Order: sequence, then C-alpha cells, then structure tokens
Amino acid sequence: MREIFVGWAKRPPAHLRGLLRRLALGVPVALLALGLFLGLAPQDPAGPRFATGEAPLPALPSPEPGVTGVLTLRPYPLLHLGENGATRSLLLAGEGKQRPPGDLTLLDGQRVTAEGFLLSRGDIAMLVLGAPPVALGAATPPPREALGRWRITGEICDGKCAADGMRPGIGRAHRACAVLCLDGEIPAVFVADSPLLGHAHLLLASAEGGPLPPSLRPFIGRRVTLEGQVERLGRLLVFRAEPPA
Repeated sequence: MREIFVGWAKRPPAHLRGLLRRLALGVPVALLALGLFLGLAPQDPAGPRFATGEAPLPALPSPEPGVTGVLTLRPYPLLHLGENGATRSLLLAGEGKQRPPGDLTLLDGQRVTAEGFLLSRGDIAMLVLGAPPVALGAATPPPREALGRWRITGEICDGKCAADGMRPGIGRAHRACAVLCLDGEIPAVFVADSPLLGHAHLLLASAEGGPLPPSLRPFIGRRVTLEGQVERLGRLLVFRAEPPA
C-alpha cells in the first residue's frame, strides 16, 4: 500500500520526494525564463528599419568619449557632428530626467567637445552628458532648410525615452514618465505614425521655433494630428507645430 501525503507530517512520502524536488527547482527556473521571454517579446515600436527614406546613419559606440561637433540651442540643445552637421545630429540631455548640465547659453554656435553615453533608436539619437561641454572655438552652425507645411499624425513624447532610454518609450503606459521628462526640459519629439521624408521622429517645437509650448502639453502621450512648418536642421527634422484648433 502506498503512503499518502499528510499535511502535518514532518516529511512527505518517499515516492513524492523526487517530484517535489523537481518542482521546487523547476518552477523558479520556469518563472525566470518566462519573465525574460516577456521582457524581450515586445516589439520595438521604432526599430532601425522604420526610417526608410534615407541611408542608415553612421553608428557611434557607447559610451562615446570626446565627441566633437557644433552646438545649437534652438529649439533644444543639439550637437551636430561633421561638416554642417552632415554626419549626425544628437539630442543632448543630462542624467535622469534633466536638461544638459551647465549653462550652455554662451556655447550656442560654438564647436565643442562633450562626453557621455549614447541612446539610439531608429533615426534618433541622444548623448547623455555627465558634465558640461567644453568650448573649442567659433564654428558655423548647420543651415536650416524649410520643407513646407505638413499635417502629421503621431504622438508627443520625450526624446530620451523615445531614443531607447526606456521601453516602452511611447504610448499611454509611458505618458506619466514623458510628462516628467519634459518637465525636466528633455527635448520633445513627435513620433509620427508614418515616416516623413524618411524620419519617424521629429523634434517638436512651437510655431515660433522654440521649445514645446504649454498649449501642446495636454497632448503628451496621446495620438494627435498637428499642422505646422517642417524644417531640416543638420540630420534632424524640426516640426514647428501649431496648437490644434
């Protein structure tokens, strides 16, 4: 006759001990594997193939020491690499949910060197600075090219999380984080439903070309259709959006 398991017994029956050992070891391993699978399963909403209108941008290592380029401040701090920003244009931010460290006012239009680590997703990249950039001298900022008036549907987000600082970096689940990042003066981006001239991410500015205006803040993290002028600055597109009517 087989023994049966009794809840108050000191030890389970011999024929159940092997099964219980396997369960005790297998269940935690299975849960760990399931957690890893669920973490890797979500699709990147803006992977490197999403921007299809231009050739892939040159890759940069991360961390990237001593990156040199021309700094511009409007609508947000940007570092343009190469002649006239022809190689790559990087959004700039500080650690956490903060703007770049230091007073950058006197560095506008200057050639600088900066150190930090790189975030990159699709056609957008951000250099997260641990210290202020160092001025190297005067330089010529990249020209601004007007690309006309556009009506675009997409989502307002912060450039740090959209550049792979967090996953998901867009969507309703990310809205509260995006609000805090934009409160900390992280550059705002507009993630378009369909790429515009090869760009899925556009810097989002006011109609006057300044930072995100208060009139657009209620639409952070929401799907919205906006109209306004689009211009090219270095390797980025700037969407000077007007508030919805």
